[in-house]
Amino acid sequence: MKKTILAFSLFVGLATSALAQEPVKIGVITTLSGPGGYLGKDVRDGMQLAINEEGGKLGGVPVDLIVEDDAAKPANGRQIAEKFMNEQGVKLLSGIIFSNIAGATVPDIVDNGALYISANAGPSGLAGKECNENYFVVSWQNDTLHEVSGIAAKDLGYKRAFLLAPNYQAGKDALEGFKRTFNGEIIGEIYTQLEQTDYSAEMAQIRAAAPDVVYQFHPGGLGIAFVRQYQQAGLLGKFPMVLSEANADGVMLKALGDAVIGQVATSHWAEDLDNEANKAFVSGWKAAYPDRPLTTYASQGYDTAKLIASALKATGGVDDIDAVRTALRKADFVSVRGDFAFGPNQHPVQDWHLLEVVKGENGVATTVTRKKLAEDIGDSYSAACKL
Repeated sequence: MKKTILAFSLFVGLATSALAQEPVKIGVITTLSGPGGYLGKDVRDGMQLAINEEGGKLGGVPVDLIVEDDAAKPANGRQIAEKFMNEQGVKLLSGIIFSNIAGATVPDIVDNGALYISANAGPSGLAGKECNENYFVVSWQNDTLHEVSGIAAKDLGYKRAFLLAPNYQAGKDALEGFKRTFNGEIIGEIYTQLEQTDYSAEMAQIRAAAPDVVYQFHPGGLGIAFVRQYQQAGLLGKFPMVLSEANADGVMLKALGDAVIGQVATSHWAEDLDNEANKAFVSGWKAAYPDRPLTTYASQGYDTAKLIASALKATGGVDDIDAVRTALRKADFVSVRGDFAFGPNQHPVQDWHLLEVVKGENGVATTVTRKKLAEDIGDSYSAACKL
């Protein structure tokens, strides 16, 4: 009888302990204000959507998103990371949008023994020789999405290109990536200011150069301002653009409307990709946020949470960082973009698609997938990574 009571008490104790399991804290450092604020909101809400699907858990483990706005400032990112790790004991971090913030923040995180899982920024400096076993990227390496746009521009027969991007790491990676695969003549290359909103001088230079195609990378509100001024300057009908996914997300298309109808874009994800994971994500987002267009940022946040879920399912928590790291490397989750695996530098190997911007049934600009442009694409820096 005493053994029965003891066994029952032990069972109750274990059950109570399991019910009282402390949530795993996931520190989300992201941009929630300014022209790029919607990018961070979409990453955050994509992650939260995946958590909500499991009733507050990932991989069966209770989790808690701790979110702070870096206001697009590197110093803020570092301060938030230090607070998360030192004051709140956070071992899993994510969410950074801009590469200059990642460059200032990620090295401190990984050197502290915490894991950083990027839902967006993938700067070149952290992909090659400076790669780290505690650093994973779910989105892409910065150069890659622009390399694919270079492939698209070449395939479309363009010979002379004019390039523009903001003067920060992701902007530099963007233009280097495009040039790496375009193989045509670059007749103009301009680095704009990261906070710039008036592009009249640049419009004049494009007009004078008369390129076959313009390739510009300006994320968030910067891109909306650029394309509006491009149209107002009368350049849209004269000099076509090939857009990267960063300039063809749902928010930008809704804001720009007819100005981008007929343009082509490249992306690793699209709303109309025909797989069950993507259908579940799209329907879940539209139910949760019916007034918000879908973006690649939301899909990346969602996939990031699904990757974390796969690791937590295997480990039950983050007490053993080595075990979590091993589980993350397996990428044992079903991505909304289709096939997904990590390369040797823990950056994605994935497919890319050619999209066309069309007017949707509701009259709002949207994209349709025209073809798979490139298959199982990694990045240009992985060979230098010695993990």
